[in-house]
Amino acid sequence: MQDLFGRQENLEPIPMVDAEVSYLASLALPHDPIYLLDELVSTTPWRHESVSVWGKTYAQPRLIAWFGDVGKTYKYSSISLEPLPWSTLLREIQASVENIATAKFNSVLLNYYRDQNDSMGFHSDDERELGFRPTIASVSFGAVRTLVFKHKKNKAIKTVRLDLASGSLLIMRGETQENWQHGIAKSSKPVGPRVNLTFRQILSQ
Repeated sequence: MQDLFGRQENLEPIPMVDAEVSYLASLALPHDPIYLLDELVSTTPWRHESVSVWGKTYAQPRLIAWFGDVGKTYKYSSISLEPLPWSTLLREIQASVENIATAKFNSVLLNYYRDQNDSMGFHSDDERELGFRPTIASVSFGAVRTLVFKHKKNKAIKTVRLDLASGSLLIMRGETQENWQHGIAKSSKPVGPRVNLTFRQILSQ
């Protein structure tokens, strides 16, 4: 696959049963990843949401923001997000992602991990509005964090760990959300800021 500038970019398949996951360590982007991290941290209207789990409410251990086409509301874990309008910068990143993913996206969820104390619990991106076997494209900027996959149905299958580099692209397709959960744990060592963008296609509502 060639990027928007004619350079060759190859997604690396990640060997996982019951899943279709691929990784690109360095996505061709409109700006340097360090610049993109700084811009996204400083210009995004971040929200600190709470989620309800088994009747208890917890503050999410990270900040979030939701951008997308008009009307593309996203709901998960008792949170309902109305999309902010696309910025020029997000549109530029979207174009780079769609070119390599050969897929179209109408929304993006931004997660801001401020330091080693921020995390994301195990979950699957399987909400109804994402449709059957969705394609999710994830771009990372900033500190390297480890994304952990664990199989939902077969505990004998070993977990898969992926270190997500700054400027990298991870794509999940097919049966991945049906069969696997993924998450990012807190770190015992100091870690700098990281922003992750997960591009999605929200179905008509």
